[in-house]
Amino acid sequence: MGERPNAREAIAAVADEGAFTQLPAPEGVSAPDGPLGWQGYDASRARAEDRTGETESVVCGVARIGSAEAVLISFEFGFLGGSLGERTGDLLEAAYAHARERGLPVVSLIATGGSRMQEGMRALLQLQRVARQSALTRAAGLPQLAVVRDPTTGGGWATLGAGADVILALPGAQIGFAGSRVRPADADPYAYMAEAQLAAGHIDAVVSRDELRATVGHWLTLLTGGVPDAVPSVAPPPEGLGRAGLPATGWEAVLQARVPQRPRAAAYLDAYFTHREAINGDRCGGTDPGMLCGFGRREGRTIAYAAQCGTATLPAGYRTAARLVRLAGRLGIPVLTLVDTPGAANDAEAERAGAGSAIADLFAAMATASVPVTTLLIGEGGSGGALALSAPDNTWATPDSYFSVIAPELAAAILKRAPEEARVTADQLRLRPQDLVSLGVVRGIVPGRGTGPGEA
Repeated sequence: MGERPNAREAIAAVADEGAFTQLPAPEGVSAPDGPLGWQGYDASRARAEDRTGETESVVCGVARIGSAEAVLISFEFGFLGGSLGERTGDLLEAAYAHARERGLPVVSLIATGGSRMQEGMRALLQLQRVARQSALTRAAGLPQLAVVRDPTTGGGWATLGAGADVILALPGAQIGFAGSRVRPADADPYAYMAEAQLAAGHIDAVVSRDELRATVGHWLTLLTGGVPDAVPSVAPPPEGLGRAGLPATGWEAVLQARVPQRPRAAAYLDAYFTHREAINGDRCGGTDPGMLCGFGRREGRTIAYAAQCGTATLPAGYRTAARLVRLAGRLGIPVLTLVDTPGAANDAEAERAGAGSAIADLFAAMATASVPVTTLLIGEGGSGGALALSAPDNTWATPDSYFSVIAPELAAAILKRAPEEARVTADQLRLRPQDLVSLGVVRGIVPGRGTGPGEA
């Protein structure tokens, strides 16, 4: 990691130059040597003040970051290891209250070793205090973004860090509930690094210091682009990028949806948004590269997206999509989903990872979404694994797509038909886009703009 930046340097790396105003510290008098009367505690605090120039382990204020204003919380690790004590709790509570009064997002630049031992349980209780402030801010529809610096461990990670809506981390940052001095001797050190936390779906991105200001600025623009406590306008379905002609038979619909060269989710998202940022992982230890989730800008407003990429969707993918839908709902941001999967992953590992509960959770999130959801079927619509990501009453289809209760090959097998009868079964399932319209499954077919087999 190299030299560890202090709180002011961390602020300078994110905030626009000269655009940070520190909030006044709440008044209060600490007992000599703290609530426990820990001998030498006052002297340790005095040395920390002399060394850092700060009076506590956090610096809180209001900053401008790009086009957005935000309450900024920056930890000073040089002040008793960035630990949380009662005065830290006072400062954090005041910062969160100011954010709610002004309707501002909260950005936390975290570097902490956890709760302050010299204040014992009174220090540990600050985690409940911080968690409450975070929950109140979440209920107010205000976004919270964390930038995890090195190190971020203990309660600071388990509240301000892991509790944020979007979590960014600096390369190589040490992240974990257990600090380096209290872990099992045989613990894998890589598991506590930013890159490992990203792979496990616990953070959204690892961002270099050079890119941090721009990335945080982009995120704030996206997350503050909604209309909390109001119903935002519906996201329009994207234009079709693939084949223009409708399939003549059910089997033809299946084949053209399975063409490897067919436009996939990434192409649709690139064409739909001018800029987008991704969220990563289900926060339960899983990721699914076949489910793209995040927020993007289109015609000056923010739209959230969850998009399948043509692979069997993993439980982590469904949980990530559910997280995205609920976050968009809190922030008043409409949602676009793109359906393209042969179905949910059904191997033993998927079952162990809770496929059923993950799909159920996404069904529930979609059914109770407080913002409009638009769905475009862009390829395969395989059974409940695809339906879970589909908006009730606002799903559209492209000409090179199909939606079926089950894949025709599997339907033929269940019906004890010969494999070659899958073609006939596909017709019987009425899975073509035009069939879906007549059945009331989709609202309409968006026109394609390409050519496929058999078209001039």
